[in-house]
Amino acid sequence: MNPESEQPQSTDPLTHKPVPPRPPMQDEDPDSNEDKQMQVAMRMVGSAMVFIGFLQVFLSASTGAEITIFPMIIYFGGMAMWAYSSVENATVKYAVMAGSAVCALAFMHFGEVLFWHKYIIYWGTIALVVFFMFKSPQKPAE
Repeated sequence: MNPESEQPQSTDPLTHKPVPPRPPMQDEDPDSNEDKQMQVAMRMVGSAMVFIGFLQVFLSASTGAEITIFPMIIYFGGMAMWAYSSVENATVKYAVMAGSAVCALAFMHFGEVLFWHKYIIYWGTIALVVFFMFKSPQKPAE
């Protein structure tokens, strides 16, 4: 018998047993999936509210018709929801939310929407869309 061709016995102390694979590391707790789902829902609802408010402002600005304050409240409420769910920097997030709330309350206090209000909303929204459209996405850190 050739000792090199023999297979080691299971009682042999030098036998190497295969190491079982490690369980995958979970960096996130299970509740974070629910948080992500809520953020996605808030982002969708906020974007829809901004779009609905902007559509009414756009149609009013292009036709010269008057609008009430409700499209502005919808617009700024949607912007606050979108900022809460999308912006990661806390300072920017809460600044956008506070600015949106102040603008909505100012329109409620003022009670009417003037021509220049509509054009500021119109061109400001276009500037934001263009900015985010051409902003390159950040790669996740590994």
